[in-house]
Amino acid sequence: MFVVTITYTQPIEAIEAKTAEHREWLDQHVASGLVVAAGPMVPRTGGILIVASRGTKEELEALLKADPFQVHGLAEYEVAEFKAGKLNPALAPFA
Repeated sequence: MFVVTITYTQPIEAIEAKTAEHREWLDQHVASGLVVAAGPMVPRTGGILIVASRGTKEELEALLKADPFQVHGLAEYEVAEFKAGKLNPALAPFA
């Protein structure tokens, strides 16, 4: 699995202007089962994505380049891959 940390690099007004596009982009990946969970940090300085193990870290990084926040230079992305040593059985399809 992967944890993607999104850190905003522009004022929140610029983020809000592209949030609808970002959520549309996310919707397709949630629907496909790739993105397991997504949401903003508290306080809202960025966001977190939990991503299923489907492909390599490099493939995920390439996919993230299509996120409107990245396309418009609004955020930086850090991808961490991990192997769950303990996993709720409901999440087994994503590991």
